[in-house]
Amino acid sequence: MKPALALSLAAASLWHRRRVLLLVTLTLTLSVTLLLGVQYLRTEVRQSFSNAVSGTDLIIGARSGQLNLLLYSVFHIGQATNNLRWSTFESLEQDQRIDWLVPLSLGDGYRGFRVVGTDKRFLDHYQYGDGQPLALTEGQWFSDLFDVVLGSRVARQLEHQVGDDIVLSHGGGRTSFVNHDKHPFRVSGILAPTGTPVDRGVYVSLEGLEAIHIGWEAGVPAPGRTLSAEAARERALTPDTVTAALAGVERQILTFRIQRDINQNDAEPLSAILPGVALSQLWQVLGQFEFILLAITAFVVVTSLAGLVTVLLTLQSHRHQEIAVLRANGASPALIASLYLLECSGLALLASLLAAGFWYLLLALISPWLLEIWGIAISLRAPTALEGALLAAVPVAGLLVGLIPAARAWRMGSRRGAWGVAEDMTG
Repeated sequence: MKPALALSLAAASLWHRRRVLLLVTLTLTLSVTLLLGVQYLRTEVRQSFSNAVSGTDLIIGARSGQLNLLLYSVFHIGQATNNLRWSTFESLEQDQRIDWLVPLSLGDGYRGFRVVGTDKRFLDHYQYGDGQPLALTEGQWFSDLFDVVLGSRVARQLEHQVGDDIVLSHGGGRTSFVNHDKHPFRVSGILAPTGTPVDRGVYVSLEGLEAIHIGWEAGVPAPGRTLSAEAARERALTPDTVTAALAGVERQILTFRIQRDINQNDAEPLSAILPGVALSQLWQVLGQFEFILLAITAFVVVTSLAGLVTVLLTLQSHRHQEIAVLRANGASPALIASLYLLECSGLALLASLLAAGFWYLLLALISPWLLEIWGIAISLRAPTALEGALLAAVPVAGLLVGLIPAARAWRMGSRRGAWGVAEDMTG
């Protein structure tokens, strides 16, 4: 009987003071939404990075650190320290232990997006997410020397369609003062959105990338030495170097042996890395910043709970008559104290539920927009164990901070005997 009575009295008290407590509850709801959102996005961003390359067992490039090789080859961030000789790439192709190799040649850009030289093997073997292959929404993979395939974000942001002509720029920066305007490329296809760096890539053939750089010296074209488009099509355009290569190993047990052999290659200093291990190293570097961000958000929630307690303590000074009536009707000091615990934890629980609902509603509205405009894939999923624990911790924290007004109410109720009750009721 007492628990039901306490719940009924607490609900009535909250409803009676709903105007005062509404703003506090809203503040707490927003702070819990921020806490849940930060943790949710941390998890999704990690998953998005992990989903950027799937099914690739090794990434091979010139001797470099793991993170640098991963960032420039997969995420198109930074620059390579050196290139990989084409003869070395061909010798790796002859290794019977390697199932497939995909060449990548970086260096040029197009209006802030990275140009990637590759071949049909990129479309055939590159996977993302849970082993999903690449697909084209329009057109076809490049077949002509000066064909180009655009990532979905490039095509959408720059409003390109199949058949458009584009001019690549020398260098990978957002701004370039030297363009390959003598060799325009024609858009032959547009890739489907993936939510990975593929969406921000401009893909051309290795031969096409080689053709536009013939006759260039020190980053500028030498007068009279560049080739016309017709002359380039009649010339052998095997590249001398590539930036990196993605490798797939059918027999997974051989992966570490192949990695060791490549790293110990005597003909050319190379690095072969495992994408998963390199990503783990990346999260070790970023982990402390993630923790600081989460701690700041948790402090915001604590501040909101402190505001809730402050409001309850302020209201408590106006509830002497209410406490007197309860005591006159036989309510014990413990019952009166429990009202404050139920009110504080109840409001915290309500804030957690509202925050979860608000966050998932917001996510459902903005996730298609994030994928379409920014190429960021944020999936709708059930809360993880940690996210659930964070949501559950808020009512528990509300119960704990509710001990402050509850203890004060218990002391007030204990000090009041029958004469005190009568005095309060008669004013």
